[in-house]
Amino acid sequence: MKRAGGDPPYLQIVAELRRRIAAGELAAGAALPPVRQIARDFGVALATATKAVATLSHHGLVKAVPRVGTVVTSKLRASAGGRDAELSRERIVDAAIAMADREGIAALSVRGVASKLDIPTMSLYRHVRSKDELVQRMIEAAIGAPFPVEPPAGWRAQLELGARLQWQVYRRHPWLARVMIVTRPLPLPNTLAHAEWMLRALDGLGLDAATMLQLHIAVHSYIQGLAVNLEAEAQAENDTGMSEADWMASHEAAFIGLAASGRLPTFAKVLAALSGGFDLDLDALFELGLRALLDGVTARIAAT
Repeated sequence: MKRAGGDPPYLQIVAELRRRIAAGELAAGAALPPVRQIARDFGVALATATKAVATLSHHGLVKAVPRVGTVVTSKLRASAGGRDAELSRERIVDAAIAMADREGIAALSVRGVASKLDIPTMSLYRHVRSKDELVQRMIEAAIGAPFPVEPPAGWRAQLELGARLQWQVYRRHPWLARVMIVTRPLPLPNTLAHAEWMLRALDGLGLDAATMLQLHIAVHSYIQGLAVNLEAEAQAENDTGMSEADWMASHEAAFIGLAASGRLPTFAKVLAALSGGFDLDLDALFELGLRALLDGVTARIAAT
């Protein structure tokens, strides 16, 4: 079966199977085609077909029945007029954020969000003009404005609080780090509220405007750069079925072999000293890096 371009293949399969359920071609209680047949019909890999069926299951449209297979649980209404009437920009953004949180920003599409809300895709375009606008509204909603009315005393405590609040946002929404481009900042109120907090902490310390902005960007870039690993790790685990620990265990022999080659003496020494194991805790790494970075800011202020 020919698939239209645009959305990821698994979402295109989901959309087509939803259409068949809404049209009554797949009635409630009817067996869904086996995964192998779906893969063959749509010309995709088994993993893609499996992901499509899992998405339908997540939306409550199908379920696995022992000794029967996967069956349709309910018939969708062919018309979503009622749901369309209740649609709001906030609901669309919330659904898009939930999709990106669960599946990653690469899986996000207007059609996919419409499928999640069980409404026609064109209904969404009455509230958001494009995917780019949708992503910008997602960023603004995800970032929020979490700052206290009264800042803590001292510039360093204020920068630490701002940095930790930003890290917590990335922790809740790992996709966010992939759409925040330092060289192309977005003129959005909540993103600028974070900039305002950090710049205000540096104000009055004898730094010129360019240095203040550069230090703010340096702190932001450090946090974002570390946070990019959050979604990347989640995606890698989803793609491979291996946890971080599993992946490291599978490559342990290769690392040991490189260390024993004699070409990397310092790496070999560190690896030998960590024979008891090493746990890469991103939260602990964030705190370590933040302290080192702010120590540098302290020295820069002292030099001024």
